Amino acid sequence: MFELILKITLAHLLGDFVFQTNKMVQDIQDKKFRSLYLYAHIVIHLLLILIATGFDKKYIIASIILALSHFAIDVITKVFLKNSISTISNFLLDQFLHVIAIAVFIKHFYNYNIDLNQIFSNQNYLLVIALISLTYVSSILIKKIIEIFNYPLPNGGLKNAGKYIGMLERLFVFGFIVTSFWEGIGFLLAAKSIFRFGDLKENKDIKLTEYILIGTLLSFGVAILIGLLYLKIKVIL
Repeated sequence: MFELILKITLAHLLGDFVFQTNKMVQDIQDKKFRSLYLYAHIVIHLLLILIATGFDKKYIIASIILALSHFAIDVITKVFLKNSISTISNFLLDQFLHVIAIAVFIKHFYNYNIDLNQIFSNQNYLLVIALISLTYVSSILIKKIIEIFNYPLPNGGLKNAGKYIGMLERLFVFGFIVTSFWEGIGFLLAAKSIFRFGDLKENKDIKLTEYILIGTLLSFGVAILIGLLYLKIKVIL
């Protein structure tokens, strides 16, 4: 079973990310069903699946159905939902539906069961709580603390870039703590300082420097606290 999962996953990744160009995607979105790339993309996927399964007769019909499901999913995401949801939501939905289709394909040949008790375990609940705390909760908390200083941020940056940078750095710090790679936190802090140094030097603004330092230290401190609490509670569970 594991070998088949690897083969079909490889075929999917090659078809969706290697042999599908931006030009193909744009043409499908613009011309919809009139796009020849839409059908070429499905043919490429079918060929890749057949190659991955060694053109074994027992896989041929299921491979055709899987390719047709890929066609249906692409029509839903690239044609009907293109302007209805954000690009990233569209991409995630597209890949999620493909994963389900592949899971059904594998299920047809190998009977496996998904243990919902493991998925909805206390440890997984704890992990989700930690991730939400690291991202959305921490962002709001740090923003409220920073607002105390009433410092107007200079214009020119990407919208909400600071928010997402903070989320990413806290997730990295959390990952370093969970894997006991504390050196990574120092590396991350040093890397951020180097990138910020040019901006601070150019602005020559002491308040901006202090603002960034406070935000950075709060972000790292919150991430470390959540990481340590996660490890402590995980042991209890």
